[in-house]
Amino acid sequence: MGTKVLISGASIAGPALAHWLGRYGFEPTVVELAPALRGGGQAVDFRGETHLTVLERMGVLDELRRMGTGGSPMSFVDRRGRQLLHLPADFAGGDVEVPRGELAQVLYRHSLPATEYVFGDSITALEETPTGVRVEFRHGAPRAFDLVIGADGLHSNVRRLALGPERRYVRHLGYYAATWQLPNDLGLAPGSVGLNVPGRLASVGADHRDPGRAGAFFLFASPELAYDRHDIEQQKKLVRDAFAGLGWEVPRLLESLREAPELYFDSISRADVPVWSTGRTALVGDAACGATIGGMGTGTAVVAAYVLAGELARARGDHRAAFARYENTVRGYAEGCQKGGDRTGPFLAPGTAAGLRVRNGLLGRRWILNRMLELGRKVGSTIELPDYEAESAAH
Repeated sequence: MGTKVLISGASIAGPALAHWLGRYGFEPTVVELAPALRGGGQAVDFRGETHLTVLERMGVLDELRRMGTGGSPMSFVDRRGRQLLHLPADFAGGDVEVPRGELAQVLYRHSLPATEYVFGDSITALEETPTGVRVEFRHGAPRAFDLVIGADGLHSNVRRLALGPERRYVRHLGYYAATWQLPNDLGLAPGSVGLNVPGRLASVGADHRDPGRAGAFFLFASPELAYDRHDIEQQKKLVRDAFAGLGWEVPRLLESLREAPELYFDSISRADVPVWSTGRTALVGDAACGATIGGMGTGTAVVAAYVLAGELARARGDHRAAFARYENTVRGYAEGCQKGGDRTGPFLAPGTAAGLRVRNGLLGRRWILNRMLELGRKVGSTIELPDYEAESAAH
């Protein structure tokens, strides 16, 4: 019987880790609070040789390229709809860009043959024993596992239970972001066009798969807000209040928000966790080293999942050695990628009119865009990836 590993979170890092653990003979179980895989969401991208190498070794790169969006151009306009700045598709789209929900589906399918998925439940307690971890759930009966991995995002439940409250590790970066789906009544093309005023961005673009649908993306500067993360109506009100009084298409977009059945709303924050494991519990992806937007979190998640599974396989049962080697291999790389998230809010919605003019002037020059793309690819390729399957075959 293989090592039983409980993974909390079925977004990106969790299914990616389950896929690799299954290939190495482990018995992964993924528990997810949502009743099913989450669909929708913004497009996510992969940049640089490291990301592409992991996707190729997973056997999903060609599939993701086929479903790729081709990148998402971005245009910024003023209150009268006049274009201030246009960013081409390759600037935001990296080497491969796919809708987040479709990426989650691909990783889920590839992990499914060796993975048990439990939806609509969450972990409530962890108790380490001499031989494993006793886990209690909100709904299911207690179970025993050899290891527990938190792949449950910036607001990680596992991190809270194993290492302490979120306030110790997550820092607010001064902005909030919201996304939701709506009918494409404006006849928009794929990509996004948005109103940019100091401290606020209200943007919308057609769905890459369904031209009759569109996605809104709103971002605004704000001190840290107190709200219920599970109260969607309260979050909708926060968005409406933040964008009240703006012109262009903002009133129509806010009206669509009233009927939206789902809303993603969160602060732009980053997680800084001094140690990524304790005993038989470890963190991966945003739970360990996350940035809400712009920190290459999706690419870092698949890389970290690859390394964590590989080190567990290499260690042959010594989880302490595996966790230490995993963190030693990934931490510097992940922190380098994470720094991009610190700049996301000020880049998308500079706080002053002068800041908007400076950004637009700089990014209106193609050579500066090319330089930024080059730097992004370099940051995404600053890690030496062991070939764990080749090592295993050699033994």
